[in-house]
Amino acid sequence: MSGRTKEKPPARDVVRCAIYTRKSTEEGLEQEFNSLDAQREAGEAYIKSQQHEGWVCVPDAYDDGGFTGANMERPALRRLLCNIEEGKVDCVVVYKVDRLSRNLMDFGRIIEILDRHNVAFVSVTQSFNTSTSMGRLILNVLLSFAQFEREMISERTRDKIAAARRKGKWSGGMPVLGYDVVNTKLVVDECEAGRVREIFRLYLDQQSLLDVAKEINARGWRTKRWVTKKSEVRGGKLFDKGSLHRLLTNVVYIGKLTYKTEVHEGEHEAIVDLDAFNQAQALLERNGRSGGREVRNKHNALLRGLMHCGACDCGMSHSYSKKGSKLYRYYVCHRAQKRGWEECPAPSLPAGEIERFVIDQIKRIGRDPALIRTTLAQVQRQSDEELQRLAAEKTALGRDVRQDYVEVGRLAGTAMAGDPRLLEVQTRIRDAERRMTVIGEELASLKSQVIDEKDVVASLGEFDSTWEALAPREQARVLELLIERVTYDADTSTLSITYRPTGIKSLAKKGIDRIEEAA
Repeated sequence: MSGRTKEKPPARDVVRCAIYTRKSTEEGLEQEFNSLDAQREAGEAYIKSQQHEGWVCVPDAYDDGGFTGANMERPALRRLLCNIEEGKVDCVVVYKVDRLSRNLMDFGRIIEILDRHNVAFVSVTQSFNTSTSMGRLILNVLLSFAQFEREMISERTRDKIAAARRKGKWSGGMPVLGYDVVNTKLVVDECEAGRVREIFRLYLDQQSLLDVAKEINARGWRTKRWVTKKSEVRGGKLFDKGSLHRLLTNVVYIGKLTYKTEVHEGEHEAIVDLDAFNQAQALLERNGRSGGREVRNKHNALLRGLMHCGACDCGMSHSYSKKGSKLYRYYVCHRAQKRGWEECPAPSLPAGEIERFVIDQIKRIGRDPALIRTTLAQVQRQSDEELQRLAAEKTALGRDVRQDYVEVGRLAGTAMAGDPRLLEVQTRIRDAERRMTVIGEELASLKSQVIDEKDVVASLGEFDSTWEALAPREQARVLELLIERVTYDADTSTLSITYRPTGIKSLAKKGIDRIEEAA
């Protein structure tokens, strides 16, 4: 035990003692008699033993359950220091020094406040006299060991997290959209998993973070909503470009976990197809380099980002050279650029010739009966998938709305009018019901929509005239929406075009004008 003062304080008839208790974790705090109670009981017994000196225990409890001693961000500690500055406390009693702080600098700040207000400091289980230089040395040694212990605990915790991640185990924290945490493991939430897959699909189709964020926010979808052990609600916010980018780049969705820069196989189930995930990463990287689709295409490269070298299985970038006032454009193999021209059988292709060939192929779609039938089959299959997707989304929204109405009923009993939690839930209900209305209309429209061969021929027949009227940037955007990849195979000297099914569908249903408007 020690009384701690630099100068002898004025004699007091009554010494008002405040007991401060702390526990780093919440484990065991739910018990009827927990660690905080034990610390308080020891402090009360000590104060009682000093009753003859006029020591009395103040009625206020200063308990920080679940707070680290590594910093001063503790509500009970802040309240105690405030009461000390108001002159309501004469002595602070703790069970051990490290209950007050495990940081030497923080402890020094606290002691400075106590000294300034002539408040004594007592550790029940550690006896020292801080009025002497030897007592202060002992106190500093104790605090140094406390800080050392805290740092060792931190290192062990980090090592444990690293080992768990390397074994593919979930090591805690807030789960991401699509998963819940059950018995410390990530478990797929089928409803949210469907939304995650749909978000990936929307990004691959629309190729714009901002547009996708607007779309999913309009549907009433929000970021992962999670209630902590302290009953604090996290997440459930609107999507923005940042949160959407984090979702699209999170390897958790392909069944992996990360530790710093390492990527490891996880124990949990993947919910996003690996091809779709890789396509999204390639698109994000491409948009990141180019600044997105709005960046000006200086040399009108219609197939920029779409050309692929079949022999080297890598992309081809647009390049050019000048002779006098004449510009020569090419698509150049990435492998040839990095390792030398001799590494690729077709390192460079004339851009204008390739682009004309691709455009001619698109124009021929309307003249090819077999290709039209294939297109119609794709449209029908996609319509069926869209019907199933919308129906599933409507069911999930209905479930969310029912849960939100239950929460409104619970909050109505405790919250005041204008409570932000109540307003947030009501907003979610309104957005979800609005989205359900839109889905109902889309379902009705899809069910009544029939596209026949004549519509396809008519729409594609307009391609020639409309195409020429578009600006080069608009033409590039239309090709980007229609085509997934153009591959040149040097071994067979063939060029193959892989279309985006959704792009072909839009072309057949709406025509090129509407596609460009959507872009």
